[in-house]
Amino acid sequence: MSTHSNIPSGLGDRRDRTVQEYQHDTYKLKGKLAEPTVCTECGALFHKGRWTWNPKPAGADEIVCPACLRIRDKYPKGLVTIKGPFKDTQHEQLIGVVKNTEEKEKKEHPLSRIMAIESQPEGLVISTTDIHLPRRIGDALKHAYHGELELQYEQDEQFIRVTWTH
Repeated sequence: MSTHSNIPSGLGDRRDRTVQEYQHDTYKLKGKLAEPTVCTECGALFHKGRWTWNPKPAGADEIVCPACLRIRDKYPKGLVTIKGPFKDTQHEQLIGVVKNTEEKEKKEHPLSRIMAIESQPEGLVISTTDIHLPRRIGDALKHAYHGELELQYEQDEQFIRVTWTH
């Protein structure tokens, strides 16, 4: 019995492409939502394939949106850590920049929210419901106060850690 294949060289299994493994995200909605659908906790409306802050129409389906679920479960998708003595001397100004950045982002993307702002031994830690808001907060802090900005994506870019030091 021959160990050689009858398939000509160059044909057969392709080994030059990456296979995307299944990304499991408990908070990602399974299937398509009925439209319109409203979040029972925050009032965000799912309409025309996206979440908005439009008023709730009569007869809308109701669910709890992915951002509210993350907040309830305390399961962030991103963290911003503010380090250095500047966080103590300019605490109110830093929180103002953080909250203004969230407000701008949340107007356009209702699922992009701050979950908590906590003072911890490593610095001021801000947890968020998505991976885009931490980067925007870090960029806003760097733009306003300079300092050092470090971005670290984890778990195949499904989690981000942003560290800003001044």
